[in-house]
Amino acid sequence: MQITAAVSRSAGADFTIEKLELEDPRADEVLVRIVGVGVCHTDIAARDQAIPAEMPIVLGHEGAGIVEKVGAGVTSVKPGDHVVLSYTFCEKCAPCDHDHHNYCQQFAPLNFVGIRADGSKALSDSAGSVSSHFFGQSSFASYALCYENNVIKVRDDAPLELLGPLGCGIQTGAGTFMRSMACEAGSAVAVTGGGAVGLAAVLGAVVQGCETIIVVEPHENRRKLALELGATHVIDPMAGNMTEAIRAIVPNGLNYALDTTGKNVVFAGLVAAMAAAGTIGIVGVPSTEDDAMLKLDVLNLLLCGIRVKGICEGDADPAEFIPVMVNLHMEGKFPFDKICDFYSFNEINQAVADQHSGKCVKAILKL
Repeated sequence: MQITAAVSRSAGADFTIEKLELEDPRADEVLVRIVGVGVCHTDIAARDQAIPAEMPIVLGHEGAGIVEKVGAGVTSVKPGDHVVLSYTFCEKCAPCDHDHHNYCQQFAPLNFVGIRADGSKALSDSAGSVSSHFFGQSSFASYALCYENNVIKVRDDAPLELLGPLGCGIQTGAGTFMRSMACEAGSAVAVTGGGAVGLAAVLGAVVQGCETIIVVEPHENRRKLALELGATHVIDPMAGNMTEAIRAIVPNGLNYALDTTGKNVVFAGLVAAMAAAGTIGIVGVPSTEDDAMLKLDVLNLLLCGIRVKGICEGDADPAEFIPVMVNLHMEGKFPFDKICDFYSFNEINQAVADQHSGKCVKAILKL
């Protein structure tokens, strides 16, 4: 069938809106008509070739839509179902056997490269094949071909065009405090970086009943938004020493912290701000070679029992966690819509620019 898609053809170049051919679903695949798709930093990293996706490629991995057609072996969804798309996994390795799908041993080739496990591609143009199945979906398109294991059915009365970011960015932030760390009510937490992942973590901390929720963010508009979402304190890191500012709020230190910046100087400041037996989660991707290797105050870690934890997708099981987030949103307890702005699909390059500049936090493309 013919679809409309945003295609990446060279590193750093704008997306181009094109007509492509999409194959019919195989036995384990699901064809989804996309109604909304979030723009994530990972998409831009792949477009810019920081992630080695094979070009030309259709990116997009925060899709939401309606099931159009299913393969012969698919039993969990049917045509007409409302679904949110997330990452895919092999179902065969040791982590998958223990329900750690986000640490699947085949995560990178299955989600980043742009091919099926057998090396085939589902998209093509007049010149030949176009890479597909980015995060098992390639949802910067009017239709996406997904796998049964990364299609999550959600309730029909939820605003489907809004739900796509729950499949990655919002899941990562909220899942960190709600699933990976399972923060106790009354605990003190901090988030460094007030982007979509960081602010989603604030929402998760509110759901968990955390007493002190600190957001460290240089942009004033995002600090204000953090307070609207439930943060109890905000800190401008450009105004003084971050650690001293955190300790002024919680003299005994933080129980949990999440770094979304990927910067060593920020991480060092968090280590010094932790309480005994505190846990720091890392989801930020370093942007420089100097930040690629953590510099740890080992003595402080030893004496205070501080734990450092790398976290992928919030350590959440999408099939369990996405419906939970949808239900919380419908109950008015998870207002992630406040961090989202809608753009038409043809405005994808403007959406990317606005998200990069900080004009919007999370852009969603409506089809």
